[in-house]
Amino acid sequence: MGARILDGKKVAGAIRQEVAAQAQAFRDKFGYPPGLAAVLVGDNPASQVYVRNKRRACEEAGIQSWLHHLPADTSEDDLLALVRRLNADARVHGILVQLPLPRHISEAKVIEQVDPCKDVDGFTPDNLGRLAAGQPRFVPCTPHGIQQLLIREGIGLSGAHVVILGRSTIVGKPLALLLLLRSAHANATVTVCHTGTRHLAELTRQADILVAAMGSAQFVKAHMVRPGATVVDVGINRLPDGSLVGDVAFAEVSAIAGAITPVPGGIGPMTVAMLLYNTVEAARLQAH
Repeated sequence: MGARILDGKKVAGAIRQEVAAQAQAFRDKFGYPPGLAAVLVGDNPASQVYVRNKRRACEEAGIQSWLHHLPADTSEDDLLALVRRLNADARVHGILVQLPLPRHISEAKVIEQVDPCKDVDGFTPDNLGRLAAGQPRFVPCTPHGIQQLLIREGIGLSGAHVVILGRSTIVGKPLALLLLLRSAHANATVTVCHTGTRHLAELTRQADILVAAMGSAQFVKAHMVRPGATVVDVGINRLPDGSLVGDVAFAEVSAIAGAITPVPGGIGPMTVAMLLYNTVEAARLQAH
């Protein structure tokens, strides 16, 4: 019997309904909706799709959204000036700067410029530091989505050994910090692996929950997974034939895993749902 499929699309739909109710309650109380401003620089096709999907999700949830689409040759100074204007705009409760940015722009400088109280991506040093200190304000959307999917699908985290492949500040590091928190829905033992990790398969086979987030198509094979383990695939990679695959070789791994997320339809929808959640939370924070 194959692995149980962890349906991120279904769980994300339930969260989005909850967020829509919260957004309506906010509007009823304050007379205006939560607002999210998205900033897109250049014409990266994947980024355009991501931003379009996020704006559509905002509309369905009753969150007002604005798109600032800038040409690829926009200067760093002009982008920083736009972020400062959005920081000062009371209608804007959340700011989303779509990554990656063109090479001539420092992503670190731009992220640091975002008001931490409007940083619904959770990427600023302030918000990452609060997470590390055990006092999170906004948790980055993909790690938060992973946690929520596991919770709502009945996958126990407390005491579990979670092995994370990838140490990015978008997924790997904040997920490790989140799951290490001393709380009922975390309290895991976490191992973070990366390109310098030795004897990788020995470590991954120890995992109760294995999270693949390294951006390498179908990297995780069946021999790397303990039978019955939960496998979370964060990767999304396009093959030469145009098909989308994750960082996990789904067919062979799903034959031995206990539960697994699909690509697409797994963590992607959860990431969008948690962005909406963070936007409403940001609106509440600023209203008070």
